[in-house]
Amino acid sequence: MLQVNEIRQRFQHLQSTIDEAQRACQASQDAPPDIRSCMDRISQVYRQAEPVIASNDQARIAAAVDKLEDMGDEAKRLSRANPQLPPQVEAAVKRVHDELSDFKHKLH
Repeated sequence: MLQVNEIRQRFQHLQSTIDEAQRACQASQDAPPDIRSCMDRISQVYRQAEPVIASNDQARIAAAVDKLEDMGDEAKRLSRANPQLPPQVEAAVKRVHDELSDFKHKLH
């Protein structure tokens, strides 16, 4: 189980990973709208979770990370369903998914 400072560090690192994926989607004209939209929703939910992370409430933090991880699963599913996905977008989506999945598993 992660300590409070580790949770905050991972959460901050997650922000840069999400931002990177959003930039990859925006930079690629071939990024499908559903993947762009999914990454935008992940970013929005991330921002909504910031006060939850600051609250130090383990149950609320776990619920927020679980929700983000579910969204990461959706992004990965969308990525796999699109064979013409640019490699840089696919890699960025995979990083977001992997970070969220690892965060969830270490949190529980």
